[in-house]
Amino acid sequence: MKKPGIHAIRQNRVRNRIWRIGYGLPHLPSRTTPKGPAIKGCDKGHAYRVLAGEGGAAQKAGMTIRSHSSTRRPSAPPVAMDPTRDAACRLLNGVLEQHRSLEEALNALPPMEPRDRAAAHRLAATALRRLGTIDAVLEPFLRREPPAPVRDILRLGAAGLLFLDTPPHAAVGTAVDLARQLRLAPFTGLINAVLRKVATGGQEMLDGLDSPRLDTPGWLWIAWGRDARAIALAHQTEAPLDLTLRPGTRPPAEAVLLPNGTARLPAGTRVNALPGFEEGAFWVQDAAASLPARLLAARAGEKIVDLCAAPGGKTAQLAMAGAEVIAVEREAARVPRLRENLARLRLDVQVAVADAAEWRPPAGFVPDAILLDAPCSATGTIRRHPDVPHLKRQRDVTALTMQQDRLLAAALSMLRPGGRLIYAVCSMQPEEGRQRIEHALKTLPSVTLAPFTVEELAFLPQARTAEGYLRTHPGLAFAGLEGSPPITGMDGFFAARLMVR
Repeated sequence: MKKPGIHAIRQNRVRNRIWRIGYGLPHLPSRTTPKGPAIKGCDKGHAYRVLAGEGGAAQKAGMTIRSHSSTRRPSAPPVAMDPTRDAACRLLNGVLEQHRSLEEALNALPPMEPRDRAAAHRLAATALRRLGTIDAVLEPFLRREPPAPVRDILRLGAAGLLFLDTPPHAAVGTAVDLARQLRLAPFTGLINAVLRKVATGGQEMLDGLDSPRLDTPGWLWIAWGRDARAIALAHQTEAPLDLTLRPGTRPPAEAVLLPNGTARLPAGTRVNALPGFEEGAFWVQDAAASLPARLLAARAGEKIVDLCAAPGGKTAQLAMAGAEVIAVEREAARVPRLRENLARLRLDVQVAVADAAEWRPPAGFVPDAILLDAPCSATGTIRRHPDVPHLKRQRDVTALTMQQDRLLAAALSMLRPGGRLIYAVCSMQPEEGRQRIEHALKTLPSVTLAPFTVEELAFLPQARTAEGYLRTHPGLAFAGLEGSPPITGMDGFFAARLMVR
């Protein structure tokens, strides 16, 4: 990670002085380092340094800050660290302060019990998913902005109280204990008071808030237009586990079978514990993510290239249709997982590690069809990746469009005359979907649009646009089976089919 520059260090020192003065703490000289280790956990890598009990400063219940006293209090007894809360705080800090993906932050955690790791991930993901609402609930109880580590502890405590049914005594107690362990003892009174108020009045406050709007960054809300509220409502709940089944495989007994053939299980289901996993009977793939390969309609004996192939779900669909497939993946770090998935599914697929824009098929392999699932902003995956809204900006989308145009032109140049290409992105931004196809049709004269037909999307008719594109979002619903109610929830995807004359 890049070290902070001198300007960032100076800003941190100024901010440090401001919040110490605001909370009645004694000033530390800018070049003085407190004795003892730096704050760990959610504050790792930042300039916040607080001495536990320094000067006896503390907060009274009711949000009143005591003035500094020269009498030093005895040190608080050691508190056992709650591994779940500590890890969740590290994850939240990793996303919001260090701008790392939640997966990257999770991989950076020290070794811990799988159960604690899963609980920490769920707590941090809930806080990220409902961050706007949580901050709106906390705001009336805070007279001034607390330092980032304290804010994160409050957010996690509120997430447990408001959305995870954590008992008040557990949510408050673990938050206070975590603050002590992170050398934030002067703020334990504040944390205790605020979370107790959230426990008693937070649920009533939720009724008066526009949570879907609060939890969605403005640039995304505007871009999603009339679908924004339905999308944001769907983002409030954790995504279920969707499986694509090997042909002839029966779905798990507890699964719901969707009209497109996807088997759906409740969120939190451990896929590797399901019967048939090791035998390659199925693979994890969101219902919407399975549609581009389905719409490519691979036939036995066809030569097909899957560009940007990892983690391999679409590659598996094409190979199981009997096609001869080459999977191309640029990111070397993702290739082992691609190979592992194909090996578990017992599929013989050639894998090429290369930039899809520069790679060319080997001699004698002229593709009949290509599937290009292009790199994108991933705004269609927010249900499963609630860190995305906190990491992406409009400028990221703009930068990605140039890469998408480059990949699309390169892919179309590989096809035989009469060949077909499916362009897909797990994004709900028009710049990455419809506008890229319009650009290709204007700049590549040998390319034509082959609209998806009503029959091809009969199981999800509202996903077919007037132009014949596929556009899904988390608020769409599959038609119910045999009189059952509609089934909602899927990733946001755009797909279009192009033909080479």
